[in-house]
Amino acid sequence: MYQLLAVFAIPAISIPFVYFTGKKSPKAAAIFVALIALVNIALVASTISTVLNDPTHQYVESYKWIPTLNNTNFTLFTDGISISIAIVSLILIAVAALFSVNYMAGKKHLPVYYALLCLLSVGLVGVFLTSNLILFYFCWELMLIPAYFILGEWGYRDSYKSAFKFFIFTHAGAVFVLLGIGATYYVTGQTDMFAAQGLLVATPEIAKWILVAMTAGFAVKMAVVPVHMWLPDAHGEAPAPMSALLSGVIISAGAYAILRLSFGMVFPAVGLTFGTDFVHALAIFGIISAFLGSMVAMVSTDIKRLIAYSSIAHMGYIMFGLSLFPANAAAGATVILVSTSAITGTVLHIVSHALSKGLLFLTAGGVMHQTEKRDIRKMGGLASKMPWTAVSSTIAALSIAGAPPFACFISEFLIFVGAFQVLQGDSFYIIPTALMLIATVLSLAYMLRFISNVFFGQAKEEEATVEGADGKEEKHGFEVPNYMKLSFVILAVLIVLVGIYPTFFINLIQTVRFG
Repeated sequence: MYQLLAVFAIPAISIPFVYFTGKKSPKAAAIFVALIALVNIALVASTISTVLNDPTHQYVESYKWIPTLNNTNFTLFTDGISISIAIVSLILIAVAALFSVNYMAGKKHLPVYYALLCLLSVGLVGVFLTSNLILFYFCWELMLIPAYFILGEWGYRDSYKSAFKFFIFTHAGAVFVLLGIGATYYVTGQTDMFAAQGLLVATPEIAKWILVAMTAGFAVKMAVVPVHMWLPDAHGEAPAPMSALLSGVIISAGAYAILRLSFGMVFPAVGLTFGTDFVHALAIFGIISAFLGSMVAMVSTDIKRLIAYSSIAHMGYIMFGLSLFPANAAAGATVILVSTSAITGTVLHIVSHALSKGLLFLTAGGVMHQTEKRDIRKMGGLASKMPWTAVSSTIAALSIAGAPPFACFISEFLIFVGAFQVLQGDSFYIIPTALMLIATVLSLAYMLRFISNVFFGQAKEEEATVEGADGKEEKHGFEVPNYMKLSFVILAVLIVLVGIYPTFFINLIQTVRFG
């Protein structure tokens, strides 16, 4: 009965315990954070039976909270979409903590680092598990605080400069989200997204502005063009576990919010003409993001910035998929997600991209940790020295490239199936669909370039050497330590499993109804 409340409470209460555990043993603190994430995965997963079998396909917990705001309740819920993304987010939190055991070893203030990672999980998962707009905004902003300090304190080079850029962009986007939430409450008197949906229909002109404001704010978090400028610096300079979370789930939270709030709550009130123009605009921004991200990734030489621009490209895929949301929903038509291949594929791509890009950033971090290099032109031949890293990185890269039998293949396939279904009734999508198919070729090109430059061919430079604890020289360029290997294996296995058997997530996603 209190599973979702426990998902909030356990990591929140555990933050000081994680900190004091880290004082004695950073490794124990990392394992503590991973165990908390595993417990929360079990708690979220315990609601799956209700979601699949209940007529509403939702599991809901509601607690009295703020009586002066029209009896606002602290409402938590799961459905097929929120369960899928929350579970993947918690998996990445656990894997990032395990990876940090070796990756962060020897760095300063590690008790604070693990406490911040625990705090980040509260805000991150909270976004996916609440229907209360005030609590949603609280969690939306809560993600920003630990991410800022982790990026700034443990990042590379000009880390605080990159962290400040990340803070300014995402906080500016949050202002638009807050304006949309405030306008929603002003018009409807409701702070619950599901209760507000039916009441917004009475004010279509205001609903249009709410739709634009919220979507713009969420698009900043997604880092789609033209509000993408913060992402390459933040992802490139963040420590690898934070990069995995930033690219894996934090930017994907923007896509979830567009689907849940922009489309689920506001879109039915704006009318067919405006709704059609709106989804067409999303398609254009998606195409531009996919091409810009891919083109820059094709010529990038910094290992982490290359992957960061790939994230921009894949947010373009997701934005294009979101644009395929049935436009007739804007006129109040009932939309059942099970019949919409594109939306099913889009949500599945959020899951697939999170696993794949999370693994790719972790393997890149492993390469940097072992070689002390960032420039892929100075790498090469690492497959024989780092076989675990090479295999894991190749699995992640081929998934990002959309190659079967890996996770992103089936999600991209469903998006394009949906696109072909939509263009039969809307000729606008003929050219966008063709362009997005071309973008998939570009993603294969930059991922193959990445793998060949880093792991194959001849080494471009001699291995770096450092003085070891015994005064002897030690060579870098050898395989990563065991906790890093474990994190690679977990994500690599999941990428293959989702690619081969996506049915678990598809069955969950298709229970969700909009309208």
